[in-house]
Amino acid sequence: MAKAPDLPDGEIVAQAANVSGDREMEIRGGIEPGELSVVVKCQGRGVLTVSVEPVGLSFPLTCVDGEVTSILNQLALQRSREHGTVTVTAPSRVRWALTVGRQPKRAGRGRTA
Repeated sequence: MAKAPDLPDGEIVAQAANVSGDREMEIRGGIEPGELSVVVKCQGRGVLTVSVEPVGLSFPLTCVDGEVTSILNQLALQRSREHGTVTVTAPSRVRWALTVGRQPKRAGRGRTA
């Protein structure tokens, strides 16, 4: 987990690498209309939970010993929020890395929130 995951496309707005336990990070520039991507990878036994507020995105990732587990979640957002945070909750034995990115809004794409 020495390196944060690569973002498929867009501008990186929060990032962390080689972390264990819980952490809250500010989403640089707040929430903007468009696609928000969250890429997480982890290793170690336990369940890691990622929450993005104030949009209400939350998802678990089951991490295992001896291999890297990863997930990509994307959410299409219709309106701005001045502030945004991403919170990772994980047992101290789980090492993880995360990248959050955004793409400007495009007409006719994805789910909305």
